[in-house]
Amino acid sequence: MTTLYIFASTFALVFALGFQSLNVNNGHYIAAFFTSFGIGLSNLVLFKTVPQAGGIEIAAFLMGGPFGIVASMWAHRRWMK
Repeated sequence: MTTLYIFASTFALVFALGFQSLNVNNGHYIAAFFTSFGIGLSNLVLFKTVPQAGGIEIAAFLMGGPFGIVASMWAHRRWMK
């Protein structure tokens, strides 16, 4: 279960960071404000779960980011027209 938490929180963190960057660059102030909460929450989960990570958890950590940023770019185009 820890592996899933690490993957999901890394995915969510990178998704939120990418979405945040696109919001800031495009002047979406309210969306940028609320995206910050997702960044903070994802960081909290990672800080709690990663210190005891082994091999499979490290792989989950490394895989969450690439999927998160691509999903963020896709979602921002569709949600923030």
